[in-house]
Amino acid sequence: MLDNAPRGTICIEDIEIGMVRSLRKVVTDRDIELFAEVSTDRNPVHLDDDYARDTIFEGRIAHGMLTAGLVSAVIGEQLPGHGTVYLGQSLKFLGPVRPGDMVLAEVEVTGIDHAKRRVTMDTRCLVNGKKILIGEATVLAPSRKFD
Repeated sequence: MLDNAPRGTICIEDIEIGMVRSLRKVVTDRDIELFAEVSTDRNPVHLDDDYARDTIFEGRIAHGMLTAGLVSAVIGEQLPGHGTVYLGQSLKFLGPVRPGDMVLAEVEVTGIDHAKRRVTMDTRCLVNGKKILIGEATVLAPSRKFD
């Protein structure tokens, strides 16, 4: 994984509207196989070349939630980072991720409720500059006062 910030924690007191963090990852056949094993989602569109060729995707694709997991990685490792609690996530899938694709997962702070320690973020994943996933996340951010 290639990302733009060290892992750790950004406390609610230091988060600002417009902050962005990201990571890049090439999705591999092994990633797809491992995700199928862990999730028990063995839909052949993810695992069987012959089956997937005859679908609207004309080839195998990664699980949508595998891609969404990259957003979770940015939130849990970078912004806000360690100690963050996910409260909610909306997702809209706009296109497939294929084995070998480099995915850029980004989160951007759009709202902060300091009293409740809530942070709202736009979330997105891109392949070759094209958005393939968009959404919004709400998290409980760590605080120096309590953690």
